[in-house]
Amino acid sequence: MGTKDILVQTQNLFKIYGEGTRVQALDNVTMTISRGEFLVIRGPSGSGKSTLLNIIGTLDRPSSGKVILDGVDVSTLIGNALADFRRNKIGFIFQLFHLVPTLTVLENVILPLLPYQRKLPFRLTDRAKGLLEQVGLGKRISHLPGQLSGGEQQRTAIVRALINQPCLILADEPTGNLDSQSGKEVLRLLRDLNQQQGITFILATHDPAIAYQADRAVFIKDGRLVN
Repeated sequence: MGTKDILVQTQNLFKIYGEGTRVQALDNVTMTISRGEFLVIRGPSGSGKSTLLNIIGTLDRPSSGKVILDGVDVSTLIGNALADFRRNKIGFIFQLFHLVPTLTVLENVILPLLPYQRKLPFRLTDRAKGLLEQVGLGKRISHLPGQLSGGEQQRTAIVRALINQPCLILADEPTGNLDSQSGKEVLRLLRDLNQQQGITFILATHDPAIAYQADRAVFIKDGRLVN
């Protein structure tokens, strides 16, 4: 694998919380993720999955070690430079949809990029409408989140994650709040986006069945990769 094929590298990541009673959330995590890969990180609750995603996604910093994302050591970025890097490179999908209940589907999708729309290489509203059409929500753009099913809310959240044209999407238990059928549909959508658009996905889950949909699955326990 050439370095141009590597999108994410984590090097000896440790994360420790607390000062008195200390909790080690990550224990020497080193891994490499290829461009276009669909990687699943499995593990029970409290194993370190979300901590690892947050550090890769630059929402948190490790106690030691580093993350190199698209050739950039993100530990060298601070303030606006870090926020700009995150906005340009990464999309996030969460178990809880985090939609604003008083905003429409379309407004929820464009909200993160509204302050920057003059700098964007695309027309924000046009891109949002096109993506919503692609995921089957073209007729729902004026609906409020409370008028949508769980699956429709998660698809709205997926479009919000796609709106900035990211090279990497981090998904933390994206089917955890859905019934089994909606969960399968959302997982199929994520896999289609990965295969058709070449977006790299890192998906954290406790569900072993999801691992079978991945290019590769790793298991984390007590903050350490065990396979």
